This record gives sequence, structure tokens and C-alpha cells, in this order.
Amino acid sequence: MSIVGLDHVQVAAPPGCESEARRYYRDLLGLTEIEKPEPLRPRGGVWFSLGPQQLHVGVTARFSPARKAHPALSVASGEIDALADRLAAAGAEVLWDDTIPGQRRFFSEDPWGNRLEMVAG
Repeated sequence: MSIVGLDHVQVAAPPGCESEARRYYRDLLGLTEIEKPEPLRPRGGVWFSLGPQQLHVGVTARFSPARKAHPALSVASGEIDALADRLAAAGAEVLWDDTIPGQRRFFSEDPWGNRLEMVAG
């Protein structure tokens, strides 16, 4: 058995999160929404493509944000500053981190407090 890659990552969100998920992940981050399979639609949530991988926003009734565990999203070369500016203008906190020499990255949170890392690619 060999693991050959990462298929998707899921972040949790509270019930009724879909419009905020679209605003944040689609409109601010620029991800493309993909259609969920029909049998999964009643569960709520929204799925997005990340190149060959996916990011799923899944609904959980007893939601608690992930403050430490997080996805790290690779940002196109030269666009990380514009993304940070767009998030800050929308009211999201942007925390730059320079602890890894030579790597530009920052942390932010989605609308429900899940930690996200943005890394310049």
C-alpha cells in the first residue's frame, strides 16, 4: 500500500455556513466551487477545488474551530501581498510569520475561527 498524495482537506463549520463559506473561500480566496455529490448535499457544506486537490467545508452541529490544526494553502508567486490586503480589507486578521527563513507566509482565520496558513508558492 502506498499513499501517493492528498485528495482533500476538510474544515468544519456550523450549520447554515454555506453563504459565508462562498463569500470567504470563493470570493475572497478565489477558490472555485465544485458540486457536491447528490447523496452528500443534504448534509450541507460547500466544496472547492485547489488544483488537483479539494477543500471541503463540512457542517457539524457541535462546531468548535480548529485553532492549531490547519490547512496551508499555496498562493501563486507574487500574489501573497494582494491576498493579505484583500483579507484585511474584508476584516480578516492577517498575521505575518517570518520564523521560516526565506518563506513568506501569514496566518488568518475563516469566518468561524478556523486557522488557515497562506504560503507564497
